[in-house]
Amino acid sequence: MLPHILLVDDHMLVRQGLRALLEKEDFTVVAEGANGQEAILLAEEYFPDVAILDLAMPVLNGLDAAVEILHANPKIKVILLTMHPEEHYVLAALRVGIKGYVLKSHAAKDLIQAIQEVYRGTAYLSPGISQTVVDAYLSKSALPADSLTRRERQVLQLVAEGNTTKEVAGLLGVSIKTAESHRTRLMDKLDIHGTAGLVRFAIRQGLIQLE
Repeated sequence: MLPHILLVDDHMLVRQGLRALLEKEDFTVVAEGANGQEAILLAEEYFPDVAILDLAMPVLNGLDAAVEILHANPKIKVILLTMHPEEHYVLAALRVGIKGYVLKSHAAKDLIQAIQEVYRGTAYLSPGISQTVVDAYLSKSALPADSLTRRERQVLQLVAEGNTTKEVAGLLGVSIKTAESHRTRLMDKLDIHGTAGLVRFAIRQGLIQLE
């Protein structure tokens, strides 16, 4: 039996291309979404076997969406799609339980194999990932701790996307005072004291990307 798949990417043309690729191989795409929050809701509704998530998405990035999805249903296998081959991105994904890491530059070639591997219960990393990262994962040695909490990453992303403190509070379902507190603590932790600095940091972390 082939796995049922949830496909989430904020670019419709990318989703259409990936869906066509998957359906050509007789996979069933049970639902599509455009951001991390939609990914969480769709995973709860459709219980896919495999969730394919873009890393850089609005509202909530693929990494943090994966955390919520796996917390609710650890049986779902998550594959992260990204443009970033850098070690810290890969290790952050592995640390939260993501089983597949596919570079967008190799997606057409790698994605089918990634689905097959993670559905069988093994991990899959695109060949473009350095051997150092693979060795670190296999040995389970010293995966670096994330300096930001999930909530702080969410606030960072929302601020970097241009949301006001009031809008951040509404999107997170918290009070304006709480949202302001999160923002202040985030800026103090990063020693960044301006929105422009937060935007640059978010871009370096892969939470948002320039079109």
